[in-house]
Amino acid sequence: MSGNSSIRAVVLDFDGAICPADVTEALLIEFGDPSWWDVEQEMRRQSATLRDALVRQAALLGGGPETWLDYAVSSFALEPTFAPFVRWADDQGIALAIASDGLGFYIEPMLATAGIHGVAVHTNAFDPSTRTVGFPSANEVCIGCGTCKMNVVLGYRRRSGPTAFVGEGYSDRYGALFADATFAKRHLATLCEDIGLPFEPWGDFDDVRRGLERLAGTGMRSRSKPVRCPGWPEPIGPTRQVSPTD
Repeated sequence: MSGNSSIRAVVLDFDGAICPADVTEALLIEFGDPSWWDVEQEMRRQSATLRDALVRQAALLGGGPETWLDYAVSSFALEPTFAPFVRWADDQGIALAIASDGLGFYIEPMLATAGIHGVAVHTNAFDPSTRTVGFPSANEVCIGCGTCKMNVVLGYRRRSGPTAFVGEGYSDRYGALFADATFAKRHLATLCEDIGLPFEPWGDFDDVRRGLERLAGTGMRSRSKPVRCPGWPEPIGPTRQVSPTD
């Protein structure tokens, strides 16, 4: 994008971003069999995909759904500047969406507890009663991530226009790579630096708001995007097409 185009949608990570804590990891620490960490290490060594790891970890949770949800809602708050950011974005006509690759069942209750409604949530479908995980936001050809953040970003770019991505974690790079502007901290900032991806540093959502206002005033430079997501475990043949999900 170029000229004075402004961001019309923002896709945001939840764990570690909207909520400063990683709630899925906290649930596994509090209620999971200790072997969940062995599965985590497999994923970090890339001997297991994120999707496979999440399925196996979810099955290791002890206790019950009400206990897990109560723990998540009562123990972890959203970043204090997020609610004002949601109101500002609404005033500006900017669409907001969450793309999360965690267990996800706690996101909407945590938003509601903070008085936030109407933000679209794209995440995995964890059934607490059976400890099973489905992947309604997965890529149709990739078996890596549970929630395809690339597709979420591309969907909002197609429907709304220039789209920013806000994140902090390793898997967030797959959304950041396809966004028109990236706001990064912690692990994502390091990854962006390593691959030369331009990004805006952020500490809270006041920083994101100021960054978006600055981009609206100065315009955005076009930036190239990968032909395919580098997170795909298997190469995609030249005749296979990837359609962004709606």
